[in-house]
Amino acid sequence: MAPGADRGGLTVAVVGATGVVGRTMLRVLEERRFPVGELRCLASVRSAGRVRLAFGGQQHEVGLAEPAALDGCDVALMSAGAAAARELAPAAAAAGVIVVDNSSAFRQDPGVPLVVPEVNGALLDDHPRLVANPNCSTIQLTVALAPLHRAFRLRRLHVATYQSASGAGRALVDALRQQSLQVARDEIPTAQAYPHPLAGNVVPGGWRVEGDATEEELKIVVETRRLLELPELAIGCTAVRVPVAVGHAEAVWAAFDGPVPPAAARAVLATAPGVVLHDDLAADRYPTPLAAVGTDAVWVGRLRADLGEPGALSLFVVADNLRKGAALNAVQIAERLCGVGLAAPS
Repeated sequence: MAPGADRGGLTVAVVGATGVVGRTMLRVLEERRFPVGELRCLASVRSAGRVRLAFGGQQHEVGLAEPAALDGCDVALMSAGAAAARELAPAAAAAGVIVVDNSSAFRQDPGVPLVVPEVNGALLDDHPRLVANPNCSTIQLTVALAPLHRAFRLRRLHVATYQSASGAGRALVDALRQQSLQVARDEIPTAQAYPHPLAGNVVPGGWRVEGDATEEELKIVVETRRLLELPELAIGCTAVRVPVAVGHAEAVWAAFDGPVPPAAARAVLATAPGVVLHDDLAADRYPTPLAAVGTDAVWVGRLRADLGEPGALSLFVVADNLRKGAALNAVQIAERLCGVGLAAPS
């Protein structure tokens, strides 16, 4: 029997509900008609008891994210950072709560599955109680690459990301808005919530530095290898923040075990789950972050033979980082674990 089936609905907690991802989780749950019987919106002490959030035609007061708040829950969708996840998630999962965590806390834990349903959703067949949501950029990258890897066997990968302000949270989105007004007034934008101004600029940093790489670049490398089950895959990555509010883009160069004609790759992607092939350069049809906002798909275009390496491919990948890159992926995991729209887990 699926969790909550005897009560006519699931008790669902959204932890970090007041953040940009948490609010998107609420929106996605409502849009997809996830069977929420009781909703618990939880956040830090800054918001608890002070904020109300709309869901299902009602206003829900935000409660404090603490262990007791998860008692009796069927599902907890967490987007409150690694420290909160480490405090709350293991005990909740041990008590029988299905926990999907959007932080980096458990992504490299070999005992916690790291899942993108279109890529390695079979890991959910064992009904784990704690599942890690990958990094936003890694999710869209692997949704696009997994079907190509299955067909042609990926051998080497280079990716440059163009990541939106919302990936760093609401503070940078607000700063970008203010900086854009400064630019419109012919003023020099001031850096806020980031090491450099973002308006009128692109910034190849702003993440924690680890050696000569950023934490974001290393996440993409390590998580892509794990999701595709290619522990030795050669990957080069440069992560860049761009003056876009929502929507991450990636320029991807991929080499395979043998030459891959672009037409063959298009045929694979045209039927790949979660992918929309939007690819006609002559007609100006290619993915852009603005067009991807509010959509659930990973958009792929500019698919072509790579001029630098015969037989390799170049492609451009775009997705709404708040939806498929975070909230939607988490909800899809919960749907599968709860048997929503599927055969109920035993």
